[in-house]
Amino acid sequence: MKIYSNGTKHLLAVDCIIFGYDILEKEIKLLLFKRIVEPAKGRWSLAGGFVDKNESLDDAASRILRKLTGLESVYMKQLYAYGETDRDPGDRVISVAYFALITIRDINKELAEQNGVSWRSLSRLPDLIFDHPLMVKHALTDLQNQIKIRPVGFELLPEKFTLVQLQDLYEAIYQRKIDKRNFRKKILSMGILEKLDEKERETSKKGAYYYKFNEGTYKRLKQNGFYFNLDVN
Repeated sequence: MKIYSNGTKHLLAVDCIIFGYDILEKEIKLLLFKRIVEPAKGRWSLAGGFVDKNESLDDAASRILRKLTGLESVYMKQLYAYGETDRDPGDRVISVAYFALITIRDINKELAEQNGVSWRSLSRLPDLIFDHPLMVKHALTDLQNQIKIRPVGFELLPEKFTLVQLQDLYEAIYQRKIDKRNFRKKILSMGILEKLDEKERETSKKGAYYYKFNEGTYKRLKQNGFYFNLDVN
């Protein structure tokens, strides 16, 4: 029974702002692809698509991410709904944006090539279609706020990393330099990093010790009232 059969119908879509971190270039990157349909065919776009009839918003976003990258169970967060009447010249389309954090090297390269996706530096983005630049701006601001109060930054790093690499990541997200001493003091005082015996020797002869994020410890501390705070200058 269609109770709302006389109501106005709109198309519903999801768009995914997929962030990755290039640990060698020390840059946050965005996964983009060139549209193969009109309107704006051939122009750079975020990963997106329409929500199927029997599909939730979260499921639609996960499906799109999985189709382009081959990845499942990644960090995703619903951002905003975008519903300006003229945002899409093709039709009246309301889009719900999500942002995802993935490790660049985990992406399925074969799938990426098949779908024509490309990593582009956040500092040198091409012109994006419709209101996608606004979506990216909102997602970056949200990410900058999230990494201060939640350990989501580790989603962008490999399992083992040095403290220098961790600080480089935070500086890339904040888009500014941060004080080395304050950063290390804060992150180490939390007790959520596990120091490994192995050293990273690719970038220095002396080598720096690797660490890894101990999610189990973090969850136990959180249950006891621990508050993650990495808001540093």
